[in-house]
Amino acid sequence: MKQRNIFHLSTIAAALIITMPLETLGDDTIKQMTKPQSTIQFGAGYLSDDNARFGQFNGLRDEGAYGIFNVDILRRNDDSGTWFKIIGRNLGLQNREIRLEHSKQGNWGYSIEFNQTPRYEPFTAITAVEGIGSSQLEVPTTPTTGNPTQLKTEREAISVGINKLLPGNFELNLHFRNEEKDGSRIFGRGNRLGAPSPTAVGGFEFTPEPINFTTRQFGATLDYTGKDLQVTGGYHGSIFLNKNSALHINGGSDVGGAYAPSNFSPIALPPDNQAHQAFLSGGYSFTPTTRGTLKASYTRATQSDSFFPTQLSTPGIGSNLGGQVDTALVQSSLTARPLPKLSLLANARFEDRDDKTPVFLYNPMALELDFNGNRWSGLNQPRSFRTWNSKFESSYALPMNFRIIGGIDYEHWDRTGLPATTGHRSTTDEISYRAELRRTLAETVTGTISYIHSDRFGSHFLTNRTATGDPFFNFIAPINLADRKRDKVRLSINWEPIDPLSVQVMIDESWDNYGHRAGSDLGVQKGSARNYSIDAVYTFSEAWQATGWFSRNETFLDQASLTPAPPRQLQERWTVGLENISTAFGAGLNGKPTDKIDVGTNLEYSDITDKFNQSVITNAQTYTAPNINFQLARFRLFARYAIQRNYGIRLDYILDHFKTNEWTWNSNIPAQNWVYTDGTQLTQDRSQLINFVGFSAYYSWQ
Repeated sequence: MKQRNIFHLSTIAAALIITMPLETLGDDTIKQMTKPQSTIQFGAGYLSDDNARFGQFNGLRDEGAYGIFNVDILRRNDDSGTWFKIIGRNLGLQNREIRLEHSKQGNWGYSIEFNQTPRYEPFTAITAVEGIGSSQLEVPTTPTTGNPTQLKTEREAISVGINKLLPGNFELNLHFRNEEKDGSRIFGRGNRLGAPSPTAVGGFEFTPEPINFTTRQFGATLDYTGKDLQVTGGYHGSIFLNKNSALHINGGSDVGGAYAPSNFSPIALPPDNQAHQAFLSGGYSFTPTTRGTLKASYTRATQSDSFFPTQLSTPGIGSNLGGQVDTALVQSSLTARPLPKLSLLANARFEDRDDKTPVFLYNPMALELDFNGNRWSGLNQPRSFRTWNSKFESSYALPMNFRIIGGIDYEHWDRTGLPATTGHRSTTDEISYRAELRRTLAETVTGTISYIHSDRFGSHFLTNRTATGDPFFNFIAPINLADRKRDKVRLSINWEPIDPLSVQVMIDESWDNYGHRAGSDLGVQKGSARNYSIDAVYTFSEAWQATGWFSRNETFLDQASLTPAPPRQLQERWTVGLENISTAFGAGLNGKPTDKIDVGTNLEYSDITDKFNQSVITNAQTYTAPNINFQLARFRLFARYAIQRNYGIRLDYILDHFKTNEWTWNSNIPAQNWVYTDGTQLTQDRSQLINFVGFSAYYSWQ
């Protein structure tokens, strides 16, 4: 067993959370508010096995002992009317947080908070690459078997907030957050160029990206709250800093000539950037039944981080990108009830995103012939757009407990930019019609049925062209731009057959049909989605309650394309029917068998399958992609015993089982395992079963 410091100040977050605060003592609510309780909980837990999924975001990854400690310190000064709070959660684990608050109600307040969040890569890298986590990597020149390496990132954030009430119903709020993110994540370099195998031309090499980011967010708001008018105005700013401007790589394969992986160094990393926004929003009640709201903002985002020296070898591009995007946003809404039975809603939203980034020739190599005999411009392509959204809805109460709701939604997109290798159209419009009928069927049953029809259309698709002006691959209409007709039906029922039992049922289905580019039947064809869910709560008594739920989601998308092999006469049509099917259910029971004992149990299960349904025939062989399945089952049990009114003990047990057949990086057939050209492999345990047992005590005081 690996050594562990069992005196960590922590609780087991999320799945391991220990309920806080515990039940307050006594029945006098006023006393609870004026004489708050402070609580401390401490103990230890044991994790039975190593895992990659259960501890991905809390650090509970390795078998061993862990400490449990949690604090809530709440103090009130009766003389000054001030409150002081210290709240600690998961202080020993890697997802710890602690918050300090000091305030005087109706006057002033401030808070300081620290948060830490890890993210472990669920795959283990078996690699000989050296320098992981830094901007200087050493990659083997020939395939080399390496050692297990765990990639992870970790965020540490400090936040400060200040608020002060001012005369005249004004309140000033200031906030600042500094976040440091460090570690490394999966990244690679290389170029296949359509070769029959990763090693035939160039190949792919494992070159993890170093993460050393700083993100700062800050701002101020001034609020006014009146009887009819409420207004908020202020400023938000953000600054992103990357301490590594480029990834420098030594070694690597030189197979592939000019396209060999060894030629891709240095590689630019995310550059420094910043954004600043001024905004104003508010609402006004014209009458008790009529209210309007308005929001306006202007944002300028810039990226002027200097290029690293090797980038400057490209003439005419200047010393930095000079990126600038200005975004103006205005939105408003109006709600009214002109008649007792009639309600109206109207809103509109306009956004103008103006990309003012200069256009230069950043990639002279794009002008050379590629393996298809095409040449590209090598220019960056700023993209601007304007969007207009509007909505109108009315609701009217009919006799016999019926209510009918109707609405129209409209969306317009106006885009700039030139097509490159994907389809592009300048404008798209989508209009949707909604109708809904609600009725109280009986004192215990309420039902709703709705229907939505939407139609998306737009301007003609621009012709994709190479740098020589020749048309290129004008067959596909991208899914977000293609014409589409969608129909959706939803049914929901709330049922309370008896006082202790309540049941909610929801069913919805939608069908999509897509249009195609002129002279082509390729691209997305059709799609559908189905969602079913049921939730139930049964209250046996004031001391016992049971819950249960079930859901199933099915999403389908059918599309067609051609194999890319030249010449075009040899290209073959292939189809794929993408399906995502998920089934989940859960049940829980919580109760209090005696005044001193609380118990609870919960079971959750989910099953997610991705199906590709691929059909492609090449050289008399049919290629298909296997399904990918994920399963997660989790059982939780707790029992708490109050030895005295202000102290007691608690027992927690968790059984967690994760299972998958994912073949993205490795296969059931060892010979088909994915291997980078430097010899790196990514692996994972496809069946992960863990047990956690925790024992803790609590003590409360006033």
